[in-house]
Amino acid sequence: MQPHTTFLDIPTPTGKTSKIAVYEWGDVANAETIFCVHGLTRNGRDFDILAENLSANYRLIAVDMAGRGKSEWQADPALYNYPQYVMDVANILAQLGLQRIHFIGTSMGGIIGMLLVNAFPNLLKTLTINDIGCFVPAAGLKRISQYVGASEFASRLEAENALRLRCETYGISSEEHWQNLFESSIQQTPEGKFRLAYDPAISKNFSADAEIKDIDLWQLWEAVKKVPTLLIHGKISDILPADVAQKMQATHPNFTLLEIPKVGHAPALADNVQISTIRNFISRHK
Repeated sequence: MQPHTTFLDIPTPTGKTSKIAVYEWGDVANAETIFCVHGLTRNGRDFDILAENLSANYRLIAVDMAGRGKSEWQADPALYNYPQYVMDVANILAQLGLQRIHFIGTSMGGIIGMLLVNAFPNLLKTLTINDIGCFVPAAGLKRISQYVGASEFASRLEAENALRLRCETYGISSEEHWQNLFESSIQQTPEGKFRLAYDPAISKNFSADAEIKDIDLWQLWEAVKKVPTLLIHGKISDILPADVAQKMQATHPNFTLLEIPKVGHAPALADNVQISTIRNFISRHK
């Protein structure tokens, strides 16, 4: 099922606008709207399978954040930062006329979700966080930093193999799913090479001269406790330690934890267990 695709002009601090790709499934008149945001170097089509399964009952929207997928790259790489991402999402929601949403965020998208709760306390009906938490260890960030800047390849096969390696911890179980991932994640350049569908300048957030440190996000958690929250945890994730997931569960009064065995960072949200858990969680909080 192909989504309806539109492009929105989103303002930036430079005074110019940036075109953001927005994908939609389901009935646009459905007030129960799910809004999805992907991980650091990923794109909105990561939610294709989830959308196919939920769009009969929900309007489901996914976006390519600036510099990813079909969205424009930022002229200034300094705009690849979380405060800007939050404002971008707020502008997208305003243009779509959305005031109350169910939010699903994978990795980077999960952090954006927690920041949205803090900035706009009445915006989210529910928050689903996919494999990110209130503490992110440096070891996992260092792994990501080793590949994020390498995005161009001599052949499509090399690009596919690189993507398989990067995404091997997602728990993807079918070749059809892999092929769908390749289709949305690999682009041919004018020079005939192949690149992964993101701006390599995103890697400037991982400066070679700067020490990569743990990230503590517990200051965001108090506001999140007021929103029904589902945390999906890949049990062998190097981005979400088990003790962090357990502490989040213990300190949140309306919290659901789904642990995915033999999967790392980040679960693909494509199998029956993950999809049914998300469906049941959201349906309890319409």
